[in-house]
Amino acid sequence: MRTATAIWLTEQNMYPCRFHKLPMLFEHGDNYYYVVWETSCTSGAPLLEWWYDDALRHSIEPWYRKIDDTHHRYTAIFGPVVNTSHVHYKVNNYRLSTKQYTIVRRGEAELNRVLVIADNQNGPTEFRKVLTGIQQYYGASSKPDTILHVGDAVQNVGSLSNWQRQLFAPMEDKSGLHHTTPTLFVPGNHDHDKRRVPSNRNLYMDMYHGLYNTDELGKAAVTNGSYHRFFHSLTVGSARIIVLDAECPSEEESEFLERELQSLEFQSARFRIVTVHIPPYIEFWDPYGWNKKNEKHWGEHIRLEYDPLFRKHNVDLVISGHQHNYQRSTVRHNTNSARSGTITYAIVGGAGGVLDLERVEDWNMYNVTYLNHHFVALDIKDRSLSWTALNSAGTVIDHFALQR
Repeated sequence: MRTATAIWLTEQNMYPCRFHKLPMLFEHGDNYYYVVWETSCTSGAPLLEWWYDDALRHSIEPWYRKIDDTHHRYTAIFGPVVNTSHVHYKVNNYRLSTKQYTIVRRGEAELNRVLVIADNQNGPTEFRKVLTGIQQYYGASSKPDTILHVGDAVQNVGSLSNWQRQLFAPMEDKSGLHHTTPTLFVPGNHDHDKRRVPSNRNLYMDMYHGLYNTDELGKAAVTNGSYHRFFHSLTVGSARIIVLDAECPSEEESEFLERELQSLEFQSARFRIVTVHIPPYIEFWDPYGWNKKNEKHWGEHIRLEYDPLFRKHNVDLVISGHQHNYQRSTVRHNTNSARSGTITYAIVGGAGGVLDLERVEDWNMYNVTYLNHHFVALDIKDRSLSWTALNSAGTVIDHFALQR
């Protein structure tokens, strides 16, 4: 409410130039971060500054995109960040600046706490309840080290009010985690503009993974908005995580997936995780959309093409959203594997959106089904992985653990 009121006053020219959106921090592959912020006016010549403890500051000139006359968006990528437990950043210029934000980076042997959420779109009231439960779970003196958002942060990717009311304002008003805890973002069908055109409608999540050097970042396909590549991978503690784009299957993505599954980084990781917005196995949906609008076919390529590769290469955990409730299944698929020979599928689409309560399929595989809003605390430390799903009130609804 505070944020919405301040924005309305700015739009009536009753406030001076101000931040509409304070910086939101994203993981951008191993050792890189992507930052997005927005002001109510063109804010001079802003810089993103980043530095280590007692070290020289690095300055990054951000990209600028005019959303409209009172919404001016800036984005920057910084890194590589290596060999440090802390890194600091701030936005700075002569008109307005932020405070210093500090990112705490964990080593493989340390506890890495990952908050897992998805599908808060169109449900800001319920999302705030989930965020309150998250605050209570972690407590005043602790917080997650990474936010894994498995897609559908908003209902309409081209709507300013959706982005503000459904994502940024609840996050700001309920702890501001997004300033210092990087979000690992998985594109969903609602917050993804599939058109590869310069006038893409994705107002805030049009980051470009895998493009780290200056020449690549400056190429025309990036600067004019026609390059979209969300699929990528990164390491979190002792886990290697592959992020897939369910909305834009392509030969490029398929080749990436096979290459990454066989890579030394993935095969040598204690825990092998894949996250993709649409689950391979959906059981709950709107029956009309499922049967009459062919929505049952949206994720077929994930089940038919990708899932056999997950099993072949001994993926431990597949995390999805899309279906607005909670389900988990652990399936044994390879009795000859040197690992456990099991794969766990988890659907975590309960951060606020209208719940899916009607069954449209029965795969006869899910061990746990919970038809209400929730979040997941995923803890990774060296040889241990712990998964705890909780409802908005903080009651545990599911738990499992892996040891390697």
